[in-house]
Amino acid sequence: MVEEEVNVDVEIKSPANKFHMFVGRLQHLPKATRYVQDGEVRVSKDRIEAMDFEKKVIQWRVLEGPLKTEYNSILKTMKVSPNHGGPGSMVNWNVKYERIDEKVAHPERLLQFLVEVTKEVDGYLLSGE
Repeated sequence: MVEEEVNVDVEIKSPANKFHMFVGRLQHLPKATRYVQDGEVRVSKDRIEAMDFEKKVIQWRVLEGPLKTEYNSILKTMKVSPNHGGPGSMVNWNVKYERIDEKVAHPERLLQFLVEVTKEVDGYLLSGE
């Protein structure tokens, strides 16, 4: 199979620096999100491939978990950009993946999950906890 990719943008109210710093510290994520997708807890073992504080980019490679039963490889990239001329930020998620075979769906559910996690983290950061 060939490598493919999907993207989604999520508008948030948090400042870009604050959001990027929080997500870059994975140990904080359980405080802000439940990691539940389709009614079941989703756990995967990811490795940070790259982190650029200046550009506010983080890349994770999925090493183990349910996604690895359908995809040979998955690389998730998050880029946070401040909104120009207004408050808040834009979070862009890019997922590069290689399906095991053509019967496997594109990872639209993963994109939806990333949107939900992004909104949950944004809400947590805005609550001031």
